[in-house]
Order: sequence, then C-alpha cells, then structure tokens
Amino acid sequence: MPSDVPSTEAIKYAGSKLKLLSHILSLSKKVNAATVFDGFSGSTRVSQAYAKKGYRVYANDIAVYSKFFNTAFLLNKQGSETYQPIIDHLNSLAPIDGWFTEYYGGDENSADQKFPWQKKNTRRLDAIRDEIDRLNLDEVTKAVAITSLILALDQVDSTLGHYVSYLNEWSPRSYKDLKLTVPNLWVNQQDNLVMNYDIFEALNHLGDEIDIAYFDPPYGSNNEKMPPSRVRYASYYHIWTTICLNDRPEVFGKARRRADTSDTIAGSVFEEFRRGSSGRFMVIEAIEKLIREIRARYIILSYSSGGRATAEELNEVLNTYGEIIEIEKIDYKKNVMAGMKWTNDWIKDTAEKNFEFLFLVKKKT
Repeated sequence: MPSDVPSTEAIKYAGSKLKLLSHILSLSKKVNAATVFDGFSGSTRVSQAYAKKGYRVYANDIAVYSKFFNTAFLLNKQGSETYQPIIDHLNSLAPIDGWFTEYYGGDENSADQKFPWQKKNTRRLDAIRDEIDRLNLDEVTKAVAITSLILALDQVDSTLGHYVSYLNEWSPRSYKDLKLTVPNLWVNQQDNLVMNYDIFEALNHLGDEIDIAYFDPPYGSNNEKMPPSRVRYASYYHIWTTICLNDRPEVFGKARRRADTSDTIAGSVFEEFRRGSSGRFMVIEAIEKLIREIRARYIILSYSSGGRATAEELNEVLNTYGEIIEIEKIDYKKNVMAGMKWTNDWIKDTAEKNFEFLFLVKKKT
C-alpha cells in the first residue's frame, strides 16, 4: 500500500477496494472537495480512508454490519485507550454454550457437518455477545465492541471468506483462540454521518453540500451459469448481521443462513440479472437512476468488466448525466494501473475479465 494511503481495518470481503484506495484518493484530489458520500460502503475501507484523509464523510450501506463498522471508525471521538478496559473485560468472560454454538460451532472431529468456527470460539462468542447487550453501552462504544468481536472472529474462521459454505476440513487459523483487541481507531475531527438505508432512500437524507459521491454498486455478474441471485452480499455475510443484531433468527440450509437472506427475499436491484420491462438490464436502469438523482458535484464510479452492466450502456448513462473527466483502468491479474484519456477505447477492454475501471465524472447541472 502506498505510503500516502492511510491504513484501514476490515473483515475479509468480496469486492474489497483495499487495492484501489490509492487510485480513489488520487482521483479525489483532482477536484476541490471537502465532503464525500460513500453510498455502498460495504466493508467500510473507502469510508475509513476518506475520513482519515480529513474529508467529511457521509457513509451509507444497507447492511447492518457496515453501519456498526462505520459507527466505530467514523464517529469515534475518543482515544483508543478509552476502550481497552471493556475489551479486557470481554476477553475475561467464561465461555458458555449458547445459540451461536448450537448453530455455528463444531467439534474438532465433527466430520458429518461443516461449521465456520470451532466450539471453543463460539462459546466465547456466546458469552461476549450477550455481555455486550447486558452492559447497555452507548452507541459508539457498543459499535467498537461488536467491531472488535467481528474482526476477531474473522481471524479464526474456517471459510473461504464468506458464509454460504464452509471448508471440509478445519483451516489452520480456526485452531487459534478468539481474542478481542481494540480496533485501529482514531479521533475524528470531522462530524461524519453514518446511514443504514437502501441507496435511494439514503439520497433523501443528503443535503446539497456533497462534493464527491463514490459509488461501488454490487454489480450483477454477466456469468449466465452463476446468476447473482445465488451470490448476494446479504447471504455472504449473514452471520455478521446476526452477531450485530443478536436476534437469534430462523435459519435454513447447511450453512444455517438467516431466513431473511433467502434468494426470494434478499438482494439489491444492483445484483439483478434480469431485464426490466424496457428490455434493458435492471442494474443499468438502477445505475441510471442513481447517477441522475445524486446531488453531488462529482461522481467516482467503480465498474468491473465482469459486471452485468454492459460497457456501451454504462457509457451512454455517464455521458447523459455527466462529463467524464478521467478514467483509470486497473488490471487485477497484473496488478497494474493505466490512466486513460477519454475515448471509447475503454469499452473494448471490457471484453476481457479482471479489469476494474474508475470513472471521475463531473455531474451535469
């Protein structure tokens, strides 16, 4: 990571923008900006980076775990040492057999069913999560405690980084003991705002002072054999939602997913693989609505060449509602970036996978 990119902390996350932070911040420096709206903050790495750079950040995501992470990192106004006593207390609790152990804890020799954690760690999870509620903490302190718990669990899981399936054999890290540490917090000088809305509802809570809107929608895959109705973010990280809410939901399937993450219920329009009544992909219609309705001077849009939205359609949308100032193309396979002057040549590159494009767009007034 380049030295001018601040350190961030997050869980393992599909589509993480960790490797793109330097490019996103570089594009942002090209305009005179003080406020940023991160509409799909996900793992919150982008929001964290912007906040550490001194921008006032409006961070939004419909996922509740994203809200907790953003609350811990973006709303904290105290030194990290303030939270050490509570973390020490949570680490000292005696393990108990509870709901999480019943559904997500496995014995070292349990070969009949796969689990995300060994029981020694879910017993700690059960004790810690119930204690957090019992302590009746203020909003930021509770978010810090739960963020610490999730980050610690992420270090001892037996998964490939998501929770729709678990490994056949225990991962080496799953044998480690769960131990909470204070997250890498900082004292925020800006009054940041954290939201937990559907993206179009979030637009209603913004003023007219947004300089940059950063959008990284969960684009639907263009792989017909694996429609994204099977790979939704709500499904991938259902367990983090349950840990945040501690609501002991109804679960189903071998992965014990939350019932409210079933394919017929959960999912964003940006993950759709179907066409709408207009004949266009629904994801393109959603992107067009988003670009049209956002009140911001500039937009930075992430786009993957493997996305459902075709390059030609995206090109038309961006030029209808804005002026493309600059494009950066990142080759994930070679881990290199190439700056591009605005031509239609970028469209040809989307025939190949593993490219990520960043568009800096000046919104038309």
